[in-house]
Amino acid sequence: MAAVQGTGATAPPPLPARPSAADGPVESSRRLQALDVVRGVALLGIFLMNIEWFSRPLQAMGTGIDPGATGPDRAVAWAVYVFVQGKFWVLFSLLFGMGFAVMSARGGSGPAFRGRYLRRCAALLAFGVLHAILLWSGDILHAYAIAGLMLLALDGIDRRVWPWLGAGLYSMLALFVLAGGALLSALPEAGATFAALADEVDADAAAATAALAHGGWWQATAQRAHDFLGVALQGLMLLLPMALGVFMLGAWLLRSGRMDDPRAQRGWFARLAAWTLPAGAVLMALSLAVGTHFDGMREAGPMLLANGLAMLASLPLALGYLSLLMLGLGTRALARPLAWLAPAGRMALTHYLLQSLVASTLFYGYGFGLWGQVGRAGQVLLVLVVFALQVAMSHWWLARFRFGPMEWLWRWLTYGTRPPMRVRAAAG
Repeated sequence: MAAVQGTGATAPPPLPARPSAADGPVESSRRLQALDVVRGVALLGIFLMNIEWFSRPLQAMGTGIDPGATGPDRAVAWAVYVFVQGKFWVLFSLLFGMGFAVMSARGGSGPAFRGRYLRRCAALLAFGVLHAILLWSGDILHAYAIAGLMLLALDGIDRRVWPWLGAGLYSMLALFVLAGGALLSALPEAGATFAALADEVDADAAAATAALAHGGWWQATAQRAHDFLGVALQGLMLLLPMALGVFMLGAWLLRSGRMDDPRAQRGWFARLAAWTLPAGAVLMALSLAVGTHFDGMREAGPMLLANGLAMLASLPLALGYLSLLMLGLGTRALARPLAWLAPAGRMALTHYLLQSLVASTLFYGYGFGLWGQVGRAGQVLLVLVVFALQVAMSHWWLARFRFGPMEWLWRWLTYGTRPPMRVRAAAG
């Protein structure tokens, strides 16, 4: 392992080694702390991105920055749009693929492992559907569950081709969106067909706003179910293959050993950052040049052009963010501060659902009814406060319990036996 040079100071203790092959949930002492740290950062990015859509209808997704944002709200909205949106779901997807690789390394590829993994995905699918209907229709867990099953089906493919196949699958879908935007921009008569749908989409958005901003819980729940079926599920044709591609990249990264020891891999991650961050920045700049707000289907061509370029940018930028985090974990100055995020990463499922509970209670009409009353700057401040509380709560909780509440339930459903919850029970 590479030592820290130049000062003679003692290097921080090494991160835990790769989990052993024992069956059952991974003990905290055998977890790869780097994964938990990255997961904690990704959790923050996901919340920064998602909170906007507790105060805007899902029908507006893809149209860019809210045109009503001005001053500090617009500056913050621009920063989240450029640096966060689309990048952190990719980062989280890389981690999902890494989790698959950890589980398959510990459980092998036989019927027992496949049965456990099928139960794991089935439980996640149930969590996602319930989350979408009861809290927020923009759920991504259901997509992860389905794409996870597709990943299992591809596990027999030579793992040396996984990074190329994964990157190619993601890029192919992004290029498909880009090509569609170019075609609609070049053929005004084709764009007119999409523009005819604009009034219908606008009506759906107005109905969603009325139900979520002013309706009671039952009305909001009916609207969430409608949006889940009418917006979220329709996007699966694009989202599933993209997520699958990123899962394959993540699984390859974990199996390559790059995530085991950040200090030993600093050179590799520095080279990865040097390639991915400039490439992603150029693609994102091209997307911004096309535009940052579009009138929905009335501007379908340029909207798809901008979104396609942003999708192409998101994968290299997410890999660049991962590289920067791994480089930080490989230094004395940043390893310990970043390690504070690891407990939140260990409770990512619990916190993801808790974020939706907090946001829906604050913004929806059956709660505090703040829909449309908190600008983007205020939303980001709220995210930072809630996330800080989640990090503190994670430290308190995991000092007493082995898993977060939802992680405990997920493991119970996956392995078929109830794991001990309290730390002292596990030690005894």
